[in-house]
Amino acid sequence: MSRPDAPPPHPLRKPLLIAEFSALAILLASMGWFSSQTADGSQLSAAWLLIPAAASLGVFLSFIGLMYLRWVAAAEAANRFRHKVVFALLAVTLIGVWVYGVANTWLSLNAT
Repeated sequence: MSRPDAPPPHPLRKPLLIAEFSALAILLASMGWFSSQTADGSQLSAAWLLIPAAASLGVFLSFIGLMYLRWVAAAEAANRFRHKVVFALLAVTLIGVWVYGVANTWLSLNAT
């Protein structure tokens, strides 16, 4: 049931949701494909890891975009600066976790 006083959704909300779930589907499909390709013990080329890395970055960026719409764009003008600071710290932390994970994966591949 919709509320008559509810504001209309932001125009970027739907494209961000589509991007997030599309990237998530690509990520899950690539993980399934990798497991079927390496089931017999063979190794994949490290270049194939660019697919799940790009897909996971897409998931993170669209998630961060949706967070921005929910927390900052919808905030009252009086609290907007505080929301932007907290959002920036959270976004930098999430991107840092992604970079750390991708870097550790890449380094572990080169270590063997």
